[in-house]
Amino acid sequence: MGSCRAWAPPELLVLSVWLWVSSAGPTHPPGPALRVRLAGYPRKHNEGRVELFYNDEWGTICDDDFTLANAHVLCRHLGFVAATGWAHSAKYGKGVGRIWLDNVNCAGGEKSIGDCKHRGWGNSDCSHEEDAGVICKDERIPGFKDSNVIETEQSHVEEVRLRAVVAGARRQLPVTEGIVEVRYKDSWAQICDEGWGSHNSRVVCGMLGFPAERKVNRNFYKLASKSQPKQKRREDVGPKKRLFAERQQLSYRLHSVSCAGTEGHLSLCAFEFYRGNASAACGAGSPAVVSCVPGPQFATGSAHKKKQRQQQQQQGQPRIRLKGGAKVGEGRVEVLKGSEWGTICDDRWNLLSASVVCRELGFGSAKEALTGARMGQGTGPIHMNEVQCLGTEKSLWSCPFKNITQEDCKHTEDVAVRCNVPYMGYETLIRLSGGRSRFEGRVEVAVGAGTGEQLRWGLVCSEGWGTLEAMVACRQLGLGFANHGLQETWYWDASNVTEMVLSGVKCAGHEMSLSHCQHHGSSLNCRNTGTRFAAGVICSETASDLLLHAPLVQETAYIEDRPLHMLYCAAEESCLSSSARLANWPYGHRRLLRFSSQIHNNGRADFRPKAGRHSWVWHECHRHYHSMDIFTHYDILTPNGTKVAEGHKASFCLEDTECEEDVAKRYECANFGEQGITVGCWDLYRHDIDCQWIDITDVKPGNYILQVVINPNFEVAESDFTNNAMKCNCKYDGHRIWVHSCHIGDALSEEANKRFEQYPGQLNNQIS
Repeated sequence: MGSCRAWAPPELLVLSVWLWVSSAGPTHPPGPALRVRLAGYPRKHNEGRVELFYNDEWGTICDDDFTLANAHVLCRHLGFVAATGWAHSAKYGKGVGRIWLDNVNCAGGEKSIGDCKHRGWGNSDCSHEEDAGVICKDERIPGFKDSNVIETEQSHVEEVRLRAVVAGARRQLPVTEGIVEVRYKDSWAQICDEGWGSHNSRVVCGMLGFPAERKVNRNFYKLASKSQPKQKRREDVGPKKRLFAERQQLSYRLHSVSCAGTEGHLSLCAFEFYRGNASAACGAGSPAVVSCVPGPQFATGSAHKKKQRQQQQQQGQPRIRLKGGAKVGEGRVEVLKGSEWGTICDDRWNLLSASVVCRELGFGSAKEALTGARMGQGTGPIHMNEVQCLGTEKSLWSCPFKNITQEDCKHTEDVAVRCNVPYMGYETLIRLSGGRSRFEGRVEVAVGAGTGEQLRWGLVCSEGWGTLEAMVACRQLGLGFANHGLQETWYWDASNVTEMVLSGVKCAGHEMSLSHCQHHGSSLNCRNTGTRFAAGVICSETASDLLLHAPLVQETAYIEDRPLHMLYCAAEESCLSSSARLANWPYGHRRLLRFSSQIHNNGRADFRPKAGRHSWVWHECHRHYHSMDIFTHYDILTPNGTKVAEGHKASFCLEDTECEEDVAKRYECANFGEQGITVGCWDLYRHDIDCQWIDITDVKPGNYILQVVINPNFEVAESDFTNNAMKCNCKYDGHRIWVHSCHIGDALSEEANKRFEQYPGQLNNQIS
């Protein structure tokens, strides 16, 4: 049996396409002057770190002055029609060896990257942390031939799975234990377990979405792999642990696997390939077997779930969380320091640190370590910078990091992660029909899973169907966020599925599947069962994220006694409490708590009103259009949560008042203009405009909570609804009001929130 030693370098992964440069066109290879390949991980076939083979050595390109024109030249060189983007800061991992080119400046029409202007071969002041990558359009140049494709099947491993052997485990997801198999051509092959250790298992479990590995009974699996007649194997194995009746012919692909345990993919480990006929290989061993520990969200069995709940209770509130991600296991990384949540700056952020985050949260290793606020900007303090984990730490707080000053970082540099999560098969139980694209359509779900019945497809009753339910449906479909949840879908009547099979769906918004939401089960209860009333969705890869600037509320709050004769327009728009109707108009006054509101869009998509321009309501008194019936609730609450001042249901005109540097305004209310809030902009409602208040005429002196909630009815989809509420402590003595401790609803720790809600009140006007 021959074997070929193939150690996969840490950053060179998956399939690399090697091509010759041609001065006469892509179909005619020139001499051996320059070769180009895409490398790195994680990536798809049409993206990756750019590597050049020059002077008999592979090297990279520095991202200094890199442009889309450079990417076009490289992508056409690789046989793609064009580039759709490029990546900086070693997004696909750091290369090794030389950095061949720096300050590359292409016009866009060059045949080769070597024909572009640059500093000279090998002349660079960069490190591999600045390696450039490209994203090519997934469309090949007609007639393009890979004239010198080097066979690389012996040097890469792409897909890995666990094959459950116990019959009962085959029906359960996630699969946490089984034989490790790697994709080889059109089938699967095994790994010889000679020298297999816990570090190898840790890497495999991390790839498959599990935070840790555990010991496994290898003797049990040796029984499954021995060459025995089928009938004999059926007799030897008891019914409780019935193995596959049909013996599978083993075909070994890898052996001598040696991982450090911190790798994000098996391809990064050292290993050897078998060559030729590998069915008789691994004579002294057996197939490698791995058993993984699922995270809390994916635990199966009541005993296992109970044990994990007890561990969580002992550990207290987690000190790390993900925000703003569309899928489970992805989002902006936020950490709890003291009693306040904050973000992490992206200097030196990499896959090792991201994997520590992912495993700490109960997921597997990291697929991507994202920089530049790719999951939206956070708020509040930035707690950490230059995090440098080894990959073995149990918590991100155990890694070396630097405390930062305000000058070091901004929220435009917030880090995020995408973690490996276990395969649960939820996306196979839902589909869309009738839409113009794969992102929209009528929702169809499969029922009967787990009951032994044959699956049947049916529709979802749209009664009560809204944004939160649509968010879960889009997440289950793997299509990102919801743009709209639709209650009528007659225009998508393109399917032969007509039966309603699910009703009463009510979601909190965080569930992984519609089946996890409340619903009527088999007791269908839907008043309108016609297909036109089936639920539908429009999904989007990005979403807005609104939040209130809390300090401004605290700085601008004051009381005004406003004469009734100046409040006719406000009364028309229901901006006063109900007792105002009984007042002696136009005599007397109303006592108003006034403050300014500055509402920012920190998401990745513009915030647009749900209603189209044709249905906006014109308010003659204030002379503007209202694009949303209810945009904000203002409430005065007692410490125990009782509302004492009626929530002012504000319906505002949405526009860009101001924007961050380099962001252009897009929305303006004047002249029936488009309404919305652009990403990076904010809408300011000054304290001195009508309806920017709470009517506290009937409120008695005491200690209260001021609460402001944006988009309270979830009319418009956002990436994160938990930061839509803002709360302040306030003391009202009948003449003056003191407002303090204003904060976004999810900005503080659980303990700090409890202290806030149990606040005994001010004894004087000295706010400490």
